[in-house]
Amino acid sequence: MNYPIDKLHLLTLNVGLAENYSDWNWKNVRSPFARLYYVTEGTAQLELPSGIITLRPHHLYFIPAYTQHSYICHAPFSHYYIHIYEEDQNDGSMLDEWDFPVEVKAVNGDLDLVKRLCFVNPFLKLRQTDPGVYDNHQTLMSNIELNQRRPFCDKVESRGILYILMSRFLKHATPKADVRDNRIQVSLSYIRKHLGSKLEIDELAEMTNMSKDYYIRLFKQETGETPNVYITKRKLEKAELSLVTTRLPIKRIADSLGYDDYSYFNRIFKKNSGMTPMQYRKKSI
Repeated sequence: MNYPIDKLHLLTLNVGLAENYSDWNWKNVRSPFARLYYVTEGTAQLELPSGIITLRPHHLYFIPAYTQHSYICHAPFSHYYIHIYEEDQNDGSMLDEWDFPVEVKAVNGDLDLVKRLCFVNPFLKLRQTDPGVYDNHQTLMSNIELNQRRPFCDKVESRGILYILMSRFLKHATPKADVRDNRIQVSLSYIRKHLGSKLEIDELAEMTNMSKDYYIRLFKQETGETPNVYITKRKLEKAELSLVTTRLPIKRIADSLGYDDYSYFNRIFKKNSGMTPMQYRKKSI
C-alpha cells in the first residue's frame, strides 16, 4: 500500500461510550460517514450485505460510509463508537480505494486510545443512539464546525488516534478489486477519482483501448451496471454527502459534479432518491 498519507484526512464526528439494554436494534442505517466500534461487554450482531457478524468484546469493527446495515441486540451490550468523516474528497475518497475487514482483534493500548479520544472530545458524545436523530444535516454540520473550532493540539491528537486505530484495519486491507478484468478495475478507480468531471464513455473506452460498444458490454458484464448507471450512482452519493455536510448552494454542488444543467441534476437526483436535492437536505434537518 504505497499511498500518500497526506491525502488521508480523517475527522471525528462523534465519539463516546454507549451502554445498551436490548435497545440497539436500528434497521437499514446508511450514512455518509464511516463507523468504528470497540466492544467492551456483552454481545450483539451486525447485519451487513455480506451477512451477519457477531460483535465480541475486545474487538474493533469498521463499517465504511454508505454501507447499509442493521443492528440486532437482545441483551446488555456496551461499546465505544467513533463516527469518522473523511474530509477533502476532491480527488475521491482514499478509504473507498480499499476493501477492509469488518473485524480485527484489538491490541494492548487500543482501549486507552479510544478513551483518550473521548476525553479530548467530550462534546462529540451522542445524546441519543437513534441514527434517525443524529444522522442529519444539522447535526453533521454542527459537529464539523465544532471540530474546526477546537484547539490545534486537540485536532492533531484526535487525528493521530484515528490514524492508529484505522491502521489496525489497513494492515489487513487490500486494494479494492470490484471486478476481475484489470482494465475495468482501472476504469472504476479513475471514475471514483474524477467524479467532479464530465465523464464521457467514449473517453473512458479509449483509455482502456477498447471500442465504446465493447467497453460498455464488458463494464456491465463485470459490474452488473452500465457505465452511465455506475457513474450516476457514485456522483449522487457524493451529492448526498455535500447536501448533508456542507451549506453549499445546490447549484454549486451540481457544478462540482460536472452537471452544467441544473434542471437535469434535479431530475436525476429525484429519480434515484425519490426526492429533489432541496427536499433531501430539508429531510435531513
